[in-house]
Amino acid sequence: MEHMPQIGAAAIHTTGLSKSFGKRNAVTDLDLTVPRGAVFGFLGPNGSGKTTTIRMLLGLITPDEGSISLLGQSMPAAAATVLPSVGALIEGPAFYPFLSGRANLMRFDAADRTSEVESRSRRVDGALDKVGLGRAAKLAVHAYSLGMKQRLGIAHALVRERELLVLDEPTNGLDPQGTREVRHLIRALADDGSTVFVSSHLLSEIEHMCSHVAVMSAGNLVAQGTLEELRSQGRSKVSVRTPDAEVAIAALARLGVEAQVGPLPEGEDWIVTATLETGAPEAELLVEELVAVGARVRGFALDESSLEERFVALTGEGFDLVQ
Repeated sequence: MEHMPQIGAAAIHTTGLSKSFGKRNAVTDLDLTVPRGAVFGFLGPNGSGKTTTIRMLLGLITPDEGSISLLGQSMPAAAATVLPSVGALIEGPAFYPFLSGRANLMRFDAADRTSEVESRSRRVDGALDKVGLGRAAKLAVHAYSLGMKQRLGIAHALVRERELLVLDEPTNGLDPQGTREVRHLIRALADDGSTVFVSSHLLSEIEHMCSHVAVMSAGNLVAQGTLEELRSQGRSKVSVRTPDAEVAIAALARLGVEAQVGPLPEGEDWIVTATLETGAPEAELLVEELVAVGARVRGFALDESSLEERFVALTGEGFDLVQ
């Protein structure tokens, strides 16, 4: 895609990343670039290779081929230096159910040999406050709702200052209220300067909170860029209300746009419709041309391609729109 950032500006960059399990190709030749400061949606149906990719990024499994750079440093060679600046939530959080949320985070941080003992209590309390669990800090985790557990998992990732957050399906299984809580939290984290990499199969969630997106299908990257770039690659539909249908159709044809016509239920007007493929003139130019040739335009509507339509076209299968 055009306008992708330079490698030095990327929080994540992969080249030719591939991973197979037996005869199954989980990820194939993945070239991915995640700009710093973005909320980056990693989108695809279940089984498209998202979690395998995340595991390779974090050094949990070894790629068969390809290279990985996190925060400008090569992985896994620089893992000891890079990973303390990376927080992750993968496949849902797991906690000690009869310990409090705070006690869980204190214990997990104590298990990290690189963490500072003197600042532990302050850092844990700060992370709990950031995700809105300050008042529930002393409550046993078994009494937490699913949304609270997801937020506690994100708090775990935030106990140390992070430049990059990698969240795998952070709203999976949440009710609408829990989904909104996590969505608002992710936006707030990005506003504070973190790069947030969010894997999801939920189209609506990616569209609501992400600035950039990559689309996976059957282990292959089929698109990446900003949301607007993906929308612009889709097809839009225009409809023109006019009594001069033949003139309008001829004018559109000269611009390379094939149109069809159908009558209105009443009156002398006709509805001329056309699908605008990638590279077609902008809608404003179409109207200008119609007016210039004398077609009386009594109505004009533009129906832009939705992300859902674009993703279905890319992957050949649908996406879940709601939780």
